[in-house]
Amino acid sequence: MSLRRLNPPLHLLRAFCTVARFGGVSRAAEALHLTQSAVSKQVQELERWVGISLFERSRKRLSLTPAGERYEKAVSALLARLEAVTLELITSGGDGGSALHLSALPTFAAKWLIPRLPQLQQLHPQLTLHFVPYVHGYDFSDPELDCSILFGDGHWPGARSHYLAGNDVVLIAPRNGVGEVDVRSLRDVARCTLLRHVTVPEAWQRWSETHGVPVADTLSGPQFDQFQTMIRAVSVGMGVALVPRCLAQDEITAGTVAEPLPQGGYTSDVGYWLCYPEARAHLPPLVRFRDWLLGLAPLPGAAGDDGRA
Repeated sequence: MSLRRLNPPLHLLRAFCTVARFGGVSRAAEALHLTQSAVSKQVQELERWVGISLFERSRKRLSLTPAGERYEKAVSALLARLEAVTLELITSGGDGGSALHLSALPTFAAKWLIPRLPQLQQLHPQLTLHFVPYVHGYDFSDPELDCSILFGDGHWPGARSHYLAGNDVVLIAPRNGVGEVDVRSLRDVARCTLLRHVTVPEAWQRWSETHGVPVADTLSGPQFDQFQTMIRAVSVGMGVALVPRCLAQDEITAGTVAEPLPQGGYTSDVGYWLCYPEARAHLPPLVRFRDWLLGLAPLPGAAGDDGRA
């Protein structure tokens, strides 16, 4: 058997994997910016190339044969690796420099990450960070995105994730005389307006269960989409809030908001995580950024401090 037959053209392999992913030629053609006819011909050519049927064909859908399933799994991994090493070459620029494209939640970036970046610049002066617009969810289909800092429990399909901060949740309240109630006990909290974050709707229920303090309606009160605006709302007397300590500590220290009960928070199951696809795990700029971040994260033994895949 010739070496040529053992190395099918890349465009045939890409067409095959795309059709397998979408389960049909129509959507695959859109993703590849080709006509349906062209994609069908490429898949058929690959089947002739290897001499094996890769798809079972019905009227409405293509489904992989057992051989096709095994081949698609292996080829997808190879294509992902090829993309990773190509991206590594491009971002290195051949001159020892490096660039990393990342996205991060705005409040976490502004209050936790940005203040620490001068340290990173001193440690790795050739590493350049490019922030891309943050979008909710986990999508690294855009080759411009290398990693993202997300909020959740650390589980995202197909991703490696490393805990950074955020599971230490603190109760914050307006300064005395500013809010509706001066909070001096846990019972006082139940008399306040409870501010809520859209991403953590169960926070007040969790707080109520942790401290054994009944709250009439844990789902009532104003709702916010960013912790930064919620902290600001507390500072002007709109109510009390539960926020990650890493985002509110500056305001607590400055006296803009109060932490009336030192043990009044709780340990959350969610926090901020550095996430990236497996294919980019060994990208040099990402390795340097990840290792630096993990040096700032809690010591082993803190909740969620391990990497997850």
